[in-house]
Amino acid sequence: METSNRINNLYLKSCLTEENPFNSTEDALNWITQQNKEILVDVKQIRFSEMKDWYFDENKNLRHKSGRFFSIEGLSVSTNYGNVKSWAQPIINQPEIGYLGILTKEINGILYFLLQAKVEPGNVNKVQLSPTLQATKSNYSQVHGGNKPAYLEYFQNATKDQILLDQLQSEQGARFFKKRNRNIIIKVDEDIPVLSNFIWLTLAQIKKLALIDNIVNMDTRTVISGIPLNIDDTELIKEVDTNSIGSKLLKKGEALNTITDILSWMTSLKCQYELEVKSVPLKDVDDWSISDTEIYNNRGKYFKVIATEVSINNREVKTWTQPLVKPLQRGLTAFIIKNINGVYHFLVQAKVELGNFDIVEMAPTVQCITDSYEGSNSQPFVDYVLSVPKENIIIDTYQSEEGGRFFHEQNRNMIILDNNYIDINNIPNNYMWITFEQLLMFLHFNNYLNIQARSLISLISFL
Repeated sequence: METSNRINNLYLKSCLTEENPFNSTEDALNWITQQNKEILVDVKQIRFSEMKDWYFDENKNLRHKSGRFFSIEGLSVSTNYGNVKSWAQPIINQPEIGYLGILTKEINGILYFLLQAKVEPGNVNKVQLSPTLQATKSNYSQVHGGNKPAYLEYFQNATKDQILLDQLQSEQGARFFKKRNRNIIIKVDEDIPVLSNFIWLTLAQIKKLALIDNIVNMDTRTVISGIPLNIDDTELIKEVDTNSIGSKLLKKGEALNTITDILSWMTSLKCQYELEVKSVPLKDVDDWSISDTEIYNNRGKYFKVIATEVSINNREVKTWTQPLVKPLQRGLTAFIIKNINGVYHFLVQAKVELGNFDIVEMAPTVQCITDSYEGSNSQPFVDYVLSVPKENIIIDTYQSEEGGRFFHEQNRNMIILDNNYIDINNIPNNYMWITFEQLLMFLHFNNYLNIQARSLISLISFL
């Protein structure tokens, strides 16, 4: 059995290795371009009445006739968090726990990750790099009547010694009601057949590709965000370019707040903030209406739910219909980081969202997903993030949300270095300075960091 220390070293070494004798990063981009040419995709909006196997029940909740997959229902929310204390909205209710799984293999001392060129109906640009296995329980149980997903058996039959990472992590708390997926990485020793739409890449390659708009999908980002890194391995870290911010994040030092401080902060906020969520019929959700083609907000805000007919020629099922959530504007997620006493800290927000399992999760400094950044609902630090000098921007890229549920949703993802603007002692009480090492520790556990925070962390490169 391999020790966790050796596995963590393998992860770190893969993070520091872009050279790949099987597929260069340029080869991978060319391969994605070719996949886009070969995979035929057609997604068109239709009337709700034209969807096969979907129907509105007596409460106008939108359901699948199997009782599986997901439903669009209504929720009523009241809270003492934020500027808006009560509202009602449609929500995706998907109680199933799906697989987000990546197969890895060590070849000549380097760990490679098997990713898939996958098209989801809501993807902005057709093909994106997804995990080896990305499937809901309804999908891999073949409720749709199609084929089983490729490589499913490796995850279902994985032994304890093969599992390198195994977590239940949350999805968007503003759109899903208590939705979680199993994020899992397994290591195989045997040779496995590589299908034409799969590719072996190192972690460094994945991270480099993730800096290009809409190449690495949300599900891959959430899985790799949870990877532990052995930042005590000084020999490996010596190989890192010490001038890069990523390499500086690997440096150990004294944190401004202890783990006990952070846990106490989270606990006190969970006690302070109240969140009451009630199921209501979709037909009774205030300020929302249902037409033949859309579920929409009467003020033209937030998002719509649309009906679609989908054809993708390399999926387990080639043609199907389904609802998709369509945003009405792009969102913004940003971490501000700051060098405090020689150690880089992230300014982390404790955020309440109606779909959270435990009221509060750690979120980026700025997270504006479902509404405009402007006006009375504007969050702290938004104006600073949007006006920061270019030289302070470390990462700035557009990333898609999960294309199986969201139609053409992409958000601006930023990591910003603050020099002198923010007083470390003068921040709102639901914000805290947390080091990269501490965030990695919390990523070992379920439901501490929300998916927006995990997505941003996954973009950090150490080269």
